[in-house]
Amino acid sequence: MPGVVIIGSGPAGLRCAQTLAEAGRRVTLIGAEPGLPYNRVALSNYLAGDVDADELITHSAQRLEELGIELRSGLRVTAIDRSARTLATDSGETIAYDRLVLATGSQPFRLPLPGADLLGVLMYRTLAEVDAMLATARQGGRAVVIGGGLLGLEAAVGLARRGMQATVLHAVDRLMERQLDHASAGLLAQRLRAQGIGVELAAGSVAIAGDTQATGVVLKDGRVIPADLVVMAVGIRPETGVAREAGLTVQRGIVVDDQMVTSDAAIQAIGECAEHAGLCCGLVAPCFAQAEIAARHLLGEPVAYAPQTDATALKVAGAGVWSGGEIDAADAQSLIYADPDGAEYRRFLLRDHRLIGAVLYGETGDAAWYKSLLGQDVRALRSKLAFGRAHAEKELAA
Repeated sequence: MPGVVIIGSGPAGLRCAQTLAEAGRRVTLIGAEPGLPYNRVALSNYLAGDVDADELITHSAQRLEELGIELRSGLRVTAIDRSARTLATDSGETIAYDRLVLATGSQPFRLPLPGADLLGVLMYRTLAEVDAMLATARQGGRAVVIGGGLLGLEAAVGLARRGMQATVLHAVDRLMERQLDHASAGLLAQRLRAQGIGVELAAGSVAIAGDTQATGVVLKDGRVIPADLVVMAVGIRPETGVAREAGLTVQRGIVVDDQMVTSDAAIQAIGECAEHAGLCCGLVAPCFAQAEIAARHLLGEPVAYAPQTDATALKVAGAGVWSGGEIDAADAQSLIYADPDGAEYRRFLLRDHRLIGAVLYGETGDAAWYKSLLGQDVRALRSKLAFGRAHAEKELAA
């Protein structure tokens, strides 16, 4: 009898496959990329030269065999026949399934700019794309990264460390606007510039200059930022094509319930391609959590996915960054600790004495404690909140 088939060998798909295999279930893992599964989160470390390509590999062929996972890499699923419970692939093969898990992830958004298809214009999503960046970086020159979110900044830092002159173009007025407020984003921009990385804010891109090879990025104000390499890192879209064509319910992502089950009881969806309670996830922690829920449900356990409080812990250009909850609430009171010379900043947003949001820049050691306080009444901690857990607990105990 066919077993569980998982489409997508990224972090979510692999986690689901391993959980099922360790419980004795037969699992086939299909990956569109060639080669063994690798750690996508560590691609920035590879780009920066901190790890080698072989260190990205999470499971060797021997380990997959020991687990009982059949990996079919370099294979793309082109259609799902739900009535027959079979998959069609680009190789012409038909694969049967008993239960199917979609872990198709997402695709990077390519800005529809004139010149976006020129040579030297790359996305930042896969190992192959990073290898293409490195091939250009070996020749030196200038790199322009469109997008000042986390991925864009990681690309700029990595390319700068590889010897390129890097510039970040961001269409809004602050970097990482989903995670940082203006003050902390300003400190980060200052840090990047000190490392030799250009930062252009409120800089909308209108075209890629060049004939066959990209030579620069044209901005709305008419300036042209020269570039031998252009990297677009402006967001992602859930990969839902094969699910939509199969007739599954799809909105922004593939709609799932608390057990990660789609509109077809034999099919689940997890990770960046899934939409739960109207939301799609883009961080690895919730993707792993969804993978575990899907696997446990397939194993017959009574489980339900419950999203955790939104919080992001990052390391950007060597600086610790953490934020959680509402960071742009106009109706909130703010408590702020700022030491620009020491590159430390903390902001806490309160509504009705409850902590509804927080931003930490520089020192993030108390992030877990602050996360635990989100939604809580903190009036007893108000004067001590900005100085960290140890100080607050010492004062309260006195």
